[in-house]
Amino acid sequence: MSTTHAPIRVFQVASGNVGSEMIKRISAYRDLELVGLHCYSPEKIGRDAGEIAGLEPIGVTATGTIEEIIAAQPDVLTFHGVFPDEALYERVLEAGINIVTTADFITGHHRDRNHPHPSGRKVTEVLEAACQRGGSTFYGTGMNPGLCQILGVVHSADVAEIENVTVIESVDVSCHHSVETWKEVGYGKPIDDPSIPGSLEKYTRVFSDSVYMMADCFDLELDEVAFTYELGACTKDVDLGWYRMPKGSLGANYIKYQGMVDGVPRIESHLEWQMTPHTDPSWNIKGCYITQITGDPNIYSKHMIFPKPGVRLDNPEDFASIGMTVTGLPALNSLRSVVAAAPGIRTSADMPLRGFAGRFAR
Repeated sequence: MSTTHAPIRVFQVASGNVGSEMIKRISAYRDLELVGLHCYSPEKIGRDAGEIAGLEPIGVTATGTIEEIIAAQPDVLTFHGVFPDEALYERVLEAGINIVTTADFITGHHRDRNHPHPSGRKVTEVLEAACQRGGSTFYGTGMNPGLCQILGVVHSADVAEIENVTVIESVDVSCHHSVETWKEVGYGKPIDDPSIPGSLEKYTRVFSDSVYMMADCFDLELDEVAFTYELGACTKDVDLGWYRMPKGSLGANYIKYQGMVDGVPRIESHLEWQMTPHTDPSWNIKGCYITQITGDPNIYSKHMIFPKPGVRLDNPEDFASIGMTVTGLPALNSLRSVVAAAPGIRTSADMPLRGFAGRFAR
């Protein structure tokens, strides 16, 4: 038996690395219809969304105002900007339009603590109120944070007496061609630059959200989520073509976000990142997402991502495309569940299993 649904009308915000890849993916899905594209760059406004993404024209013209988003009356807005736009979120949500974002939001704990809203209220209070006014849903996801932590939770289903759950992202991040992101995080700055630890924490603190989300699933109350780091300095000048890191500058890191209970780490999210293998110290990058659970029994699982035939990892564009795909697809695959969800801020702990299901080829 098959069930047919009307296509979900999607209005997308941003057409950078992830956004361009998602335009391509939406155009291939029969159950999704791209009805608009909101761009922040003036030179993109007025151009066809397909052309912006490197496709043939698809008949969707990029616009630049919130009014045009609301006038299009989409079912959902997908937000793929590098940084959140909470003013846009509020207006779109109160207009009754659902939002799924891959930008810096999983539970909202991090935004409330580290990015005060101009109104003086917590960001989550502002967004929740907008959801209730509009009868809309707000959901944050991605690969990591996002799917990586869901895998950590799911792998615990057959474990008794859990002592520790740790998820690890062990990746070469040179596929993520977002210059502004890496500038903010501190890559390319001298390793002894005193601003690096603060920048690393500020722009990765959303991973504390992922620890709180897992704790929610486990019904575990955390005392705090602690942040620790190690830095890798480039051992030579590195030029990636799109980013340069001088010798002695930050080129890799190992970050831990640890959910503590009575001084003991119980739930952890680790970030083992390298922009280049030429750092000291360096780490054994495994190119995957790892779940480690200590309990009865113990679990060790790798979530490994391989290119489809014809895609070459030594081609920078192909390599980057894989990273953008796994970042954006958890958002696209959640859309029907988000549209069906009750109004309010929702996390992955609230999503049904079908909210994480992909699509078969036509």
